[in-house]
Amino acid sequence: MLPVRWQRRRAAFDPIPVIILCCMLGRTRTGHSGKSRCHLEAEFMELHQFFLFLAIILVAARLLSETAARLGVPSVIGELVAGLLIGPSLLGWVSPDTIMKLLAEIGIILLLFEVGMDTDLSRLARSGSKPVVVALVGFSLPFVLGYGISTWVFGLPELTALFMGGTLTATSIGITVRVLDDLGKRQTDEAQIVIGAAVLDDILGVLVLAILYQFAVEQQVSVKAVGEVGLYILLFMVLAPLVAKLASILIEHFDQHAATPGLLLTMALSLILLFSWLAHAVGAPEIMGGFAAGLAFSQHFGFRLWMGKGAALVFKPSPKLAHRLEEQMRPLIHTFSPMFFVMVGVSLNLKAVNWSSSFIWELAALLLLVAFLGKLAAGFCIRESRHNQMAIGLSMIPRGEVGLIFAQLGFSQGILNGELYAALLIVIALTTMSPPFLLKWFYGWSRME
Repeated sequence: MLPVRWQRRRAAFDPIPVIILCCMLGRTRTGHSGKSRCHLEAEFMELHQFFLFLAIILVAARLLSETAARLGVPSVIGELVAGLLIGPSLLGWVSPDTIMKLLAEIGIILLLFEVGMDTDLSRLARSGSKPVVVALVGFSLPFVLGYGISTWVFGLPELTALFMGGTLTATSIGITVRVLDDLGKRQTDEAQIVIGAAVLDDILGVLVLAILYQFAVEQQVSVKAVGEVGLYILLFMVLAPLVAKLASILIEHFDQHAATPGLLLTMALSLILLFSWLAHAVGAPEIMGGFAAGLAFSQHFGFRLWMGKGAALVFKPSPKLAHRLEEQMRPLIHTFSPMFFVMVGVSLNLKAVNWSSSFIWELAALLLLVAFLGKLAAGFCIRESRHNQMAIGLSMIPRGEVGLIFAQLGFSQGILNGELYAALLIVIALTTMSPPFLLKWFYGWSRME
């Protein structure tokens, strides 16, 4: 048995075995040649190619994020640019393959776990209804305006217009959190409102996407089915942190008596993945599972379980466990989360845009105006200082991967043609790339006042 002090100091984690495991899960045998390949849905990627592409993504992310930081630009911009550079838009070295997307999803789930660990629910509760108001206004206003422009200005069919409006509703919580983190603002009051609103925004986005997909496939919407999904998501967000808290207590107990190092990290990571699977099973985004698990391990999270007749079980926060887990998770988060932002850039194929089409530019310009103003207005619908209102509005603008999901679904189902899809790509790209610059300028300008 290893000394306890040595076990506790093994905070760093080598992510390579996890990466290899992700690839090995997709291995199949081809013919009698004995070659091992990573299965990418209908495609196959040679194992050595996977390692090469992974190395390119990690190196490009690190080099460009470091360059951006040295230039005084939020490092997430460097990672998004890295995706554009190595993806189909420019060099074409890396394509948005399934395995790469899976690794990117692990990155965003781990990032949301970290956000959950840093979230103080009591502080969030003091915000009252503000996150709800920001989410509802920031969701409904772009949707209605986007639908109106598509229908009344450009005469698009109703279902197409609904998809155009739905694409504008999204807020990428991953990009928003990363930008606030880069600027050192993630613990501010306005950031807590933004995080709460972005979580609600994601849930609303899932519901609308489910409705539009059902309407596109079946030409009708089942109110009962949509209501059930909404109820399942609500129950999950309420119950998941409580169940995860109970699991975290067991993990802490067994970790204190572990005979081998690494139990805390292994079990915590397993819990994150399990709750991400449960989130998907009830119809919620997988990232909500990571967020719920993070809340459970937070140094601020505890609750009472009433047993009747005045008796109650008290589950107190565990700051020591939270600190140790945060130290052990950090290398893993720093490895995987940049992959998510790189893959957002890789997924933006700007070569698909017909840059000479006036229709694309006119549609993109009006949708871009709606996309900015709709989210910006949400910040001004709550009673806060002008500074916080502007910061909240700007933080809600990034569309990122969530907008891409809407656009790609509409395109794959034949609801959006090439020109409409290209216009949405322009809007998604600009609403993803510009908010980090705008927020940096805004906070810098605020300090000079």
